[in-house]
Amino acid sequence: MSIKESLLELFENNRGRFVSGNEIAEEFDVSRTAVWKTVKSLINDGHRIEAAGSKGYRMLQANEVMSKSGIVKYLQGGKERFCFEIYDTVGSTNDVLKEKALTGAEEGTVVIASAQTQGKGRMGRPFLSPDGTGVYFSVLLRPKLPLEEVTLITAAAAVAVCRAVDRIAEVGAGIKWVNDIFVDGKKCAGILTEASFGGESGALDYVVLGIGSNLYAPEEGFPKEIADTAGAFFKTEVEDCRNRIIAFILEEFFYIYDDFKNKDFVKEYIKRSIVMGKEILITGPGGKQRFAEVMGIDPYCRLEVMMEDGSVEFLNSGEISIRTAR
Repeated sequence: MSIKESLLELFENNRGRFVSGNEIAEEFDVSRTAVWKTVKSLINDGHRIEAAGSKGYRMLQANEVMSKSGIVKYLQGGKERFCFEIYDTVGSTNDVLKEKALTGAEEGTVVIASAQTQGKGRMGRPFLSPDGTGVYFSVLLRPKLPLEEVTLITAAAAVAVCRAVDRIAEVGAGIKWVNDIFVDGKKCAGILTEASFGGESGALDYVVLGIGSNLYAPEEGFPKEIADTAGAFFKTEVEDCRNRIIAFILEEFFYIYDDFKNKDFVKEYIKRSIVMGKEILITGPGGKQRFAEVMGIDPYCRLEVMMEDGSVEFLNSGEISIRTAR
């Protein structure tokens, strides 16, 4: 660990409390000049660190910069399983992580960005990923699961996001099948799961789980084309929100993932569903649209629907919207 990483970890673990320059220099066996230069580098990175003469240095409580140490301090256990890579801006965290997966990256590798220029949603749609108001990250999984259960990873992640948000504030997060998190009728987060299968064997090689969340609404508002459907989890600023939400989502997801054969999370997925009993519009391949009524969600999180002709189908893919009026 570099002196910069070590000093950042020290400040994170003592956030709001002064640590003297002498104490830092002795602990890391460097000069006070080296300490000051490192502090200036952290400040240039955007960290809010106060210098106060003989008192030393302290990280302010309102520091909002994402960092490995900032995330790790909120994890209750299993910290060693993660390898974090944090960027200011990438095209897509999923794409960056897929490249790493192909070169042998281990399960638990997490790619995080403050902004994405080519954020991706389901069915090839773009996912708005502006700087400063959200958090976008992808985690690499190498699960040993039956192929029919791989789709449940998305459902598990949806439950994990809802639980993580609840740990920060009770906002009533719900799930719109299959991968969108809603609050007050507006989409606040989306999940994109991409799986890769081995050549001749056809066995599952890896899964990249991408999660994009709107923590706050942009100051200028959401773009006109999504203003009626996009929302944010929090209306007012939450202290150290991005580090906390990443840690909490990872913690909640791996709590489920480590005992995946126990499908209790499916019950919670169903309980948090905002489409149960609703009339919906289904958009399938080629843009074909059909109306239906949601009857239930099965143990594989397939959507049970009754079509207008009275027939019953189980959907495992496609896009739905809640029908507001005939």
